[in-house]
Amino acid sequence: MTFFLFLVGTVLGGGIAFAYFVFYRRKQQALHVIQEEQAKQILFAAEKKVEEVVQEVQLRNRGDVIRIEKEIEEKYAEQRRELLEQQRRMDKKEELLERKFDQIDQREREQEKRRTRLEKELEDLKQQKDLYREKLEEIDLQLEKVARLTEAEAKAKVMASIADAARQESARLIKEMEEEVYATANKKAQEILTQAIQRFAGEVVGEHTVSVVAIPSEEMKGRIIGREGRNIRALEAATGCDLIIDDTPEAVVISGFDPVRRQIAKRTLEELVLDGRIHPARIESVARKARKNIDQEIREAGEQALFDLGLNGIDINIVKLLGQLKFRTSFTQNVLAHSIEVAFFCGMMAEELGLDVMLARRCGLLHDIGKGMDHEVQGSHAVIGGTFAKKFKESPIVVNAIWSHHFDIEPISVFGPLTNAADALSAARPGARRENVQTYIKRLEDLERIAMDFQGVEKSYAIQAGRELRVIVAFDRLNDEGAMMMARDIANRVENELTYPGQIKVTVIREMRVTEIAQ
Repeated sequence: MTFFLFLVGTVLGGGIAFAYFVFYRRKQQALHVIQEEQAKQILFAAEKKVEEVVQEVQLRNRGDVIRIEKEIEEKYAEQRRELLEQQRRMDKKEELLERKFDQIDQREREQEKRRTRLEKELEDLKQQKDLYREKLEEIDLQLEKVARLTEAEAKAKVMASIADAARQESARLIKEMEEEVYATANKKAQEILTQAIQRFAGEVVGEHTVSVVAIPSEEMKGRIIGREGRNIRALEAATGCDLIIDDTPEAVVISGFDPVRRQIAKRTLEELVLDGRIHPARIESVARKARKNIDQEIREAGEQALFDLGLNGIDINIVKLLGQLKFRTSFTQNVLAHSIEVAFFCGMMAEELGLDVMLARRCGLLHDIGKGMDHEVQGSHAVIGGTFAKKFKESPIVVNAIWSHHFDIEPISVFGPLTNAADALSAARPGARRENVQTYIKRLEDLERIAMDFQGVEKSYAIQAGRELRVIVAFDRLNDEGAMMMARDIANRVENELTYPGQIKVTVIREMRVTEIAQ
């Protein structure tokens, strides 16, 4: 029974499984059929869509092709028109060239006719020339017979006459040109100098060879002298200057050849008098302090001069030497103020002449630095200053301008004469220098005396405040060349024997005066 039930169950399970298998198979077949139908539909739709796209693309391409064909046809037509236009222009050019060729051929034929005619005329001229030459030879022979001169002698006389005339004419022209150049140059120089003087406004600073210190009372003189003169000796030893204490009320005079030392002595004495404590140790302490202050003031004065002129790049040793000029004078004119004036004048004249203004100012400022040490080194201040500037690497132009501003050596550039002119201008301008009446009269007398020492001089006059010396000579004892040499000799002797600011003009007058009296 159990086996039967197992068998029945097995059979039923197998039937059910077979039935399920059959059902699944049929279902799969049905699904497959359905999928095939759907695929066919999708494929049909896709093929239809592709056909539509292909038709659309074909239509679009056909439109593009038509448009491109149209554009090509238009470009072809345009190029064809251009080619036709070029062909038309070429035809015109060919026609013009043919005309020009015809004209050239015609001109060549005309030139050939002219050349033939000119050759014939040239031949006729040669024949006439030969005829004229024969006639000239005959005329020359006749002239030689009449004038009794050969052709060469006649030519020499004519050439000599022409040369003399040309020489006289050239001399006249040269004289006129020289007069014109001198007049123009003098006028231009006067304009430049006048403008420089008008543009510059500088103070006139005068110093003396002695300094005076005011004291509050006569009792202070005794304190300055000290017991057995020890205070005054200490002062003189510390400052290197002489103190003169005389009967001058309430004043002590300081005398010394070095203006810097004199200034140190003055500052020292003023501080001692103000403080009231005067003894050797105090004197030495105050003198050291005054010397330090003066050194600082010297450097500041030099730097201030450079600042005022807009200069730089100058060695500190030159700056210090430049500052020392503040305490030196020349013909009562402060040397530092004079150097600054010369620098400004140099710059102004260089500006008028189109030169380097800063270089000209540098030459003018440093031209007298030798005066800061000419009491220590032997030689003229120009040579001393130029050597000092060269030692501290100043440019050759500046060194030469310092050397040559008094013509100790020849200048190598225009800045040498320019510095000399500015130096004379600063010294000679109105109010620059002062001199007492005795010195002024003595200089005028010396000028007239020097002129009267020469042979043939009748009279001499110093005029224009000593700026000009006029010498009248006997016309029968001296010729024109001798008068020229005398003017030069007098000028050289004045330069060598006298000291004066600026320049002195020497004029020698030689003339004959005839006087008759009608009764």
